[in-house]
Amino acid sequence: MSMFWDHDDDKPREECGVFGIFGHPEAAILTTLGLHALQHRGQEACGIVTYDGFGFHAERHMGLVGDSFTGLDLPERLPGHAAIGHNRYSTQGRPAPRNIQPIFADLATGGVAIGHNGNLTNARQLRQSLVDDGAIFQTTMDTEVVLQLIAKSPRGRFTERLIKAMAQIEGGYALIGLTNKKLIGARDPIGLRPLVLGRLGEAHVLASETCALDLIGADFVREIENGEVVIISEDGIESITPFPPRPARPCVFEYVYFSRPDSIIQGRSVYEVRRRMGQFLAEEEGKIDADVVVPVPDGGVPAAIGYAETSGIPFHQGIIRSHYIGRTFIQPTQTGRQSSVSKKHAPNRAVLKGKRVVLIDDSIVRGTTSKKIVKMVRDAGAKEIHFRSASPPIRHPDFYGIDMPSEDELFAARYSIDEMSSELGVDSLRYLSVDGLYNAIDGQSRNDTEPNHADHCFTGDYPTDLADHRAANSAKEQQLSLLLD
Repeated sequence: MSMFWDHDDDKPREECGVFGIFGHPEAAILTTLGLHALQHRGQEACGIVTYDGFGFHAERHMGLVGDSFTGLDLPERLPGHAAIGHNRYSTQGRPAPRNIQPIFADLATGGVAIGHNGNLTNARQLRQSLVDDGAIFQTTMDTEVVLQLIAKSPRGRFTERLIKAMAQIEGGYALIGLTNKKLIGARDPIGLRPLVLGRLGEAHVLASETCALDLIGADFVREIENGEVVIISEDGIESITPFPPRPARPCVFEYVYFSRPDSIIQGRSVYEVRRRMGQFLAEEEGKIDADVVVPVPDGGVPAAIGYAETSGIPFHQGIIRSHYIGRTFIQPTQTGRQSSVSKKHAPNRAVLKGKRVVLIDDSIVRGTTSKKIVKMVRDAGAKEIHFRSASPPIRHPDFYGIDMPSEDELFAARYSIDEMSSELGVDSLRYLSVDGLYNAIDGQSRNDTEPNHADHCFTGDYPTDLADHRAANSAKEQQLSLLLD
């Protein structure tokens, strides 16, 4: 989990986007475009590593892809027919140049670069064990734990070393690796983090989302399966499933918030799922006396459209969002931070004044931004405000790569619905139910014995062991016991 939660930009944050291509003379340019399509998954830093048949080449930058990988000399700076790239939003490791991925190392088997999307739930324990065994870490990322495990594996081939490392790690991850002969992709045993395979002519592509394939004109081939390792080389594609099969449980937040609306997940349009979330939200509520449905842009737009369609209440853009404001955590003063919402969002008074407003957002995390949005709408003259969340109450933290506050900071974990309504200053508050979310995704309610998504933030049903979290809690309990004694 990150220690750098942005309290003013109150949304869950993904940790990374990954992209890789093998067998194309313009690998660096295409990787830059792929990362640009995945920019929403991480805006802190970006990096690309290429291989040209003779050696590896790397560039890593703090900031956005479009500000970093520019210039007509990009193919000369990053030559090669194979490349991997990474967009970073830190959930493990401080935001610093040394923590920019992909990371690279010369191993006994040759050079290897790795990019990682996700979070390992036993990284601290593995790291301590490796350090005790003499390993020297250059970063504070859990990604380097994987690289160290690969380096220390007694087996010979890189793929075998990677599988040996994967057998020791827990959590959610999508890994891409580049050697002098291969592009490799791997997905965690239950498929928490996404990874897809595409094809561009004779070249093969790996990416976090299908929107990256669309931008470079590549065809979608399939999703990498949970627990699968794919090896792409001049000989083609080899697929390995080295672990006992487990039911897939991809993260439901890819539908709720993280993925771009134009991406496709499990054959489903993310936009259409979000629109149906709004439809089910309206169905669960029934009739409400209101004049206008207003989304909190941009995340609430598809659900608000669906809500308006089902309820019959007109949809209007009552809030206008600026896309030209930087991230709010860089504001130098508290006054600057407090004004961040007014910089990002402006009320459309002609839509709001004197109206009974149904205000729809994709989720509520800490409630801080929601309070400011509500106040802004109220100050613009709204007669009533009925706040609706197109996802269920978030009552539990995530440990698989979503940057989210601790449980004691989560709005729905601290208050009842009535208390939250009062805290927000709204006339009513409703959330989409868990069954409504599942129905929006695949047309059926949640199977409580075998759920087909990871929905722990809503239900507390964590799909894997949380070794580091258990150890941390145990240490806290021991400290508390010593203090009480």
